[in-house]
Amino acid sequence: MVRIEKSIEIKSLPEKVWEMLALDRWIEWMEGWKSVEYTSEVYTLKDKYKVGAAAHITEKHAGIEFDFEITESLKNDKIAFRSNKYKMFRSFILKPTETGTTVTTVFEYTSPYSVLGKIVDKMGGMRIAKKETEKSLEKLKNILEK
Repeated sequence: MVRIEKSIEIKSLPEKVWEMLALDRWIEWMEGWKSVEYTSEVYTLKDKYKVGAAAHITEKHAGIEFDFEITESLKNDKIAFRSNKYKMFRSFILKPTETGTTVTTVFEYTSPYSVLGKIVDKMGGMRIAKKETEKSLEKLKNILEK
């Protein structure tokens, strides 16, 4: 399993960061995402953050598609998602600071490829995933600090 963990300081309140963690808001800042469509019933804003809320995601690269489901949700504190198709897990932890919020994301995945594919993934795919994670956090920061 590949594990990527990154943190960034954002000069914005945890409540404002939290608003950007609804899956349909990721399209604004998540590097490589093309579209997000909820597959669970979403009637209110609160529904977007509840455990069990799910969405179908299409990435820009090679049109990879997967579903993410919320597995943990503590308002303004932590939210976690999983995708069974690619054995992915992503979480965001928000910690208030004197000047804003420290956002820490953990992204874990298991390559769905053969042994050779997994070696190639570790050499290139992991590097791309790290770079996209860093770019995404920077985009999130830029949006929230405007």
